[in-house]
Amino acid sequence: MISEKAKKRNLWFYPMGTVGRDMIYQLFNNYIYTFVLFTRQLTAAQLLAITGIMVFARVFDALNDPLMGNIIERTRTKWGKFKPWLLIGILSTSVVVSFIFNTRLQGWPFIVAFGISYIMYSVTYTMHDISYWGMVPSLSEDANTRNQLTSRASLFAGIGVLASVLLIPMFTTGDKALGGNANSGYGYVAIIFSILAPLFLAAVLLGVKEDRSYESEPAPKVSFKKIITTFTKNDQLKWIALIFVIQQIGNNIVMGGIGSTYIYFDYGYDGSKYSLFSTIGMMATGILMLLYPVLSRKINRKPLMKYMTIIAVFGYALMFVPGLIFPAGSLKYWTLTIGYMLSNAGQYCFYLVMMISIFNTVEYNELKFGTRDEAIITSLRPFITKLSSALVIVITTVAYLIFNVTNLTNRISDYEQQASLGTITSEEKGVLINQVISNVHSGQTTGLLVFITIIPCALMVLAYFLYKNKYTLDEAEYERIVKEIETRKAESKTV
Repeated sequence: MISEKAKKRNLWFYPMGTVGRDMIYQLFNNYIYTFVLFTRQLTAAQLLAITGIMVFARVFDALNDPLMGNIIERTRTKWGKFKPWLLIGILSTSVVVSFIFNTRLQGWPFIVAFGISYIMYSVTYTMHDISYWGMVPSLSEDANTRNQLTSRASLFAGIGVLASVLLIPMFTTGDKALGGNANSGYGYVAIIFSILAPLFLAAVLLGVKEDRSYESEPAPKVSFKKIITTFTKNDQLKWIALIFVIQQIGNNIVMGGIGSTYIYFDYGYDGSKYSLFSTIGMMATGILMLLYPVLSRKINRKPLMKYMTIIAVFGYALMFVPGLIFPAGSLKYWTLTIGYMLSNAGQYCFYLVMMISIFNTVEYNELKFGTRDEAIITSLRPFITKLSSALVIVITTVAYLIFNVTNLTNRISDYEQQASLGTITSEEKGVLINQVISNVHSGQTTGLLVFITIIPCALMVLAYFLYKNKYTLDEAEYERIVKEIETRKAESKTV
């Protein structure tokens, strides 16, 4: 058991650890496609190769998550089963990220290096991601404490996300790009984030104490059968997996690349505009993360999700309708931004509920089958995130091909490369890129707008109705399950 003093310390040190991790995650997962698009000239074959690599790597990564969870369950060291993988994973991830954003390779040699790096990232990030979130059930069995841990960790993750969405576009795109061009800008940002990530995670390595009662039990065998049966026999886990995939696809479309491309095409090639759009969009998320522990005590999850779904639908409408009928200018930009803030608030509330819903299937699994399998079950969250992100890449590529986006970005990347080599100045680069942007026609921007509003809205509404009707582990049922488990344990001790 964990002392009350240790639990209080965990509530601060555990959340701190994810700030840098999420900065790296945002850079690699949400900006890597934009980085490639605006710093490399791509043929249709190379674009499809990039897409194929990203989809394969993320599907591989998703399949690798449960295996990593099983390996963690088997790990027995004097530092516990989570911390060794946290350390190994974050250091190796930093090396891979620093390399790929700083290579100057072009053409097919770049595609090969990109593929190797992407697979390596999939392995290294999984090490510390599964370890980090897998710790939650071992830090407390109390539902309220778990809510606090999850919401605080999400809050600190949000700080990392907020810093990323503010800094990355601003310092990589337009006249504020570090080094005067996108190539150098992404390289500098990658190195800075790769240093910060291990520093923040040190708070978990040095300050968090977990319940290590599992050490008295024999280490389970690494088994694909164990991974598969854990998922397939737990009906609530299967439903929450399907619902989470649907919601995450919609949630990630804007930040997956289409959102930034739409902003650059419709409002100008200025990273500050996308930074402002993203940052304000995250403000409601930050407020929600602070309020969620209070809201979760006053409003049950399903009614809360209903209210937030309504808010999100209104937000998407506010993005879409003015985007079609308003003339270019500040009013159109600000309605788009405020709409994104509202839709993002609804989506993130859904994300928090999904996380807690996954964690609560640990006790459901223990009640029905006698084993907690917490590392395997909690590996479902990153598994779903990566699987859905693979589908987002496909959607993004389809949008780019339909609306001939690469015809424009190839010209932009050519000017970025010339600025990187010093053959033109950053000022000349800006003038030439603005000329390219002026040739974007309304059909292209309207098409991209549809992809970042109508599709996410429809997927979120579908996910809500599935959760409402198929997920049964509400607050009352979870409390009943915990009490029954405690009763069984007490009875077994008296026998």
